[in-house]
Amino acid sequence: PALPGVLQALEAVNAQLRELYPDSEELFDIVLMTNNHAQVGVRLINSINHYDLFIERFCMTGGNSPICYLKAYHTNLYLSSDAEKVSGAIEEGIAAATIFSPSRDLEVSEKQLRVAFDGDAVLFSDESEQIVKAHGLDTFFEHEKAHENKPLAQGPLKGFLEALGKLQKKFYSKGLRLECPIRTYLVTARSAASSGARALKTLRSWGLETDEALFLAGAPKGPLLRKIRPHIFFDDQMFHVEGAQEMGAVAAHVPYGVAQRHKRPAQEKQQRPNSK
Repeated sequence: PALPGVLQALEAVNAQLRELYPDSEELFDIVLMTNNHAQVGVRLINSINHYDLFIERFCMTGGNSPICYLKAYHTNLYLSSDAEKVSGAIEEGIAAATIFSPSRDLEVSEKQLRVAFDGDAVLFSDESEQIVKAHGLDTFFEHEKAHENKPLAQGPLKGFLEALGKLQKKFYSKGLRLECPIRTYLVTARSAASSGARALKTLRSWGLETDEALFLAGAPKGPLLRKIRPHIFFDDQMFHVEGAQEMGAVAAHVPYGVAQRHKRPAQEKQQRPNSK
């Protein structure tokens, strides 16, 4: 299954936060949301115990969509294998992604949570991707140079990166920057020389950063992700999600931006995994 590794890493971070800040409630708060009926609760509890996961909050909606409960839980990130529910959450302004299991096993850290993000239409808006779709790469490069000092609008997962950064700073304030159990990565097809500065300046304008920024200039992302070994990687394009899967990474598709409107029907059908 895709999620146990992610959840185990979250709990490892929580354990360190509890040790450093015994009286603080600023932790990863995991809620299991399902439209199953409450009668299946025992089976879910048995599965959670089997994987040795720490999940105390359940939301079982008995056939209704759980989307309406997300804001009540102050959700920073909603993950599901149901692409339709994920799209519904995005439309409600909630960070969300459709999660896909990797095609092979990839060993990941048990002590450090590693989260990798694409840039455009994930952390940032799809403004630049709209330029590419409408006018091509040359115009895109010119546009990014001309607007290098104008921050991009925020994308759907900006708030999640912000939440990760807030927890990272709790370790930094204890002198544990190098030993921080949360590490973030920007993995973008942008070129550093021609369009990378705007992405970095946008993050800086938000008061945010990623620990590592990888500008691939159009090269495949899969091989780099295999080196990074993230617990989860977010991208708005299925091509990159599939590449991450093939390399063994847990990949999550963010259905946001102009790239979604240009899908052919066959591609949309392939995007939807079976609901668990």
